[in-house]
Amino acid sequence: MRSIRMIGRFILLGFLFLSLPLQHASAQSTLLVPDRVFDGETVHEGWVVHVEGRFITYVGPKTNKKADSEIRLAGTTLSPGFIEGHSHLLLHPYNETSWNDQVLKESTAERVARGVVHARETLWAGFTTVRDLGSEGADYADVGLKEAIQKGVVPGPRMLVAGRAIVATGSYGPKGFHADVTVPLGAEEADGVDNLLRVTRDQIGKGADFIKVYADYRWGPNGEAMATFSKDELTLMRETAASSGRPLVAHAGTEEGMRRAIAAGVETIEHGDGATVEIFDAMRENGVVWYPTLAAVEAISSYSGWKKGVDPTPNRIAVKKELVKQALASGVKIGMGGDVGVYTHGKNAWEMDLMVEYGMSPLAVMQAATSLNATTFHLDKRVGRIQEGLLADLVAVKGDPTTNIKAVWDVVFVMKDGSVFRNDF
Repeated sequence: MRSIRMIGRFILLGFLFLSLPLQHASAQSTLLVPDRVFDGETVHEGWVVHVEGRFITYVGPKTNKKADSEIRLAGTTLSPGFIEGHSHLLLHPYNETSWNDQVLKESTAERVARGVVHARETLWAGFTTVRDLGSEGADYADVGLKEAIQKGVVPGPRMLVAGRAIVATGSYGPKGFHADVTVPLGAEEADGVDNLLRVTRDQIGKGADFIKVYADYRWGPNGEAMATFSKDELTLMRETAASSGRPLVAHAGTEEGMRRAIAAGVETIEHGDGATVEIFDAMRENGVVWYPTLAAVEAISSYSGWKKGVDPTPNRIAVKKELVKQALASGVKIGMGGDVGVYTHGKNAWEMDLMVEYGMSPLAVMQAATSLNATTFHLDKRVGRIQEGLLADLVAVKGDPTTNIKAVWDVVFVMKDGSVFRNDF
């Protein structure tokens, strides 16, 4: 029994050791020497990056600027840390456990334990910031995870969190129970002026960085997706959030849900399966960024038995491919966010891969995952570019992802806030 306990302690110590940064941010300086630098917009051959403490202090051609240490990243492109635009760190793939069972059967303790592992895997994959789009029934555990990462208790990406998110009464799940059964929901119900004001303010007070609303959901007569909140209700939530300096973002997959959300002033549309040319034009005119979550659609299709490259393309995927073409033609900004949690954390690069497959250029995808996401999430004064004065969130990949997006799978170096969390050299 004693030997078993000792083995357990060694395993725990090993886990904790692997979780620590390899190099802590301090007043010491580091010179990073890759083959090229992607600064969030363009590529520069032969550039270097100087980091002092938590911040980038120089980027450009190699100079005689001195540093306490030098890390040579031969064969790599150094990029701003990737920003995941749509994640759920408290969920895990639905082919492991269904969404219903995660919400109804997994304890908050288990979900947080999983979230800690997911956060570490995400950071290891080069994603130094994530926008987490709702705790999905785990109350404000996302706020707690964010704070634990900030305090250095556990390793993980910088998090922007939605907390519980807001749904119209009767629209969200889990469903399938008779009317007298009350079940935990994956988001918080609210309706009408007084209730929406209270819930929006309460979520802000409990740590939400933005308000996520379900502008539509599968509550039609035959279970089809239909709009939920009115434009006035959405506008009220947006105005309430804005008064505290927070944006409103919308899950929206129907044309009407998207139309109301855009008119109400949301900053991003998540999913958008029912978009039209008219809707995309409205998004462009109002500066609304689209997160198509391509990887989630492919993942769910595969869970239903679809084999990519063998079976015919499912209609939903064919529609997504056409929507991406329409969005590009309309000039809509497309952000990088795959709804990871539906599929495996640490495999975030799958969305970037699919964005290219569906018609975007590798350079545009790299911009989407760095500077565009940073600007969309109001983080561009801190991260998203390799620029003097910004935080040293940096990732190196083998090859050049601006010409071959597959390179984003081959991460060999990760720095966040000036601390090195991964160095394969």
